[in-house]
Amino acid sequence: QVQLVESGGGLVQAGGSLRLSCAASGRTFSRYAMGWFRQAPGKERELVAAISWSSGRTYYADSVKGRFTISRDNVQNTVYLQMNSLKPEDTAVYYCAAPHKPYGSIWYQRSEYDYWGQGTQVTVSS
Repeated sequence: QVQLVESGGGLVQAGGSLRLSCAASGRTFSRYAMGWFRQAPGKERELVAAISWSSGRTYYADSVKGRFTISRDNVQNTVYLQMNSLKPEDTAVYYCAAPHKPYGSIWYQRSEYDYWGQGTQVTVSS
């Protein structure tokens, strides 16, 4: 059974940094693309960043481009989201997600992700 466990959220002032981690278990992590989503109160869950199974491709939403970096460690079975220059509008619950299909490049749609973590709260104060 696939399990995803996020950590690293918290309260930070605007301009600060946080690094989120997502530890995966239950299957061969290195064969699967991964994604980070976020959901703010009253808003749709949106894709923030994604990484291909080989780390050869990455995707960033326009709102975080140049500030966030997604990476993965296939030995530690972990995907990371480094968040710099945080803004109050980055406040949300952040979710790690994984697709069912292996060897994908980038999955862009929420419906393409089958496994989700429990979420970690990120709050950026102004």
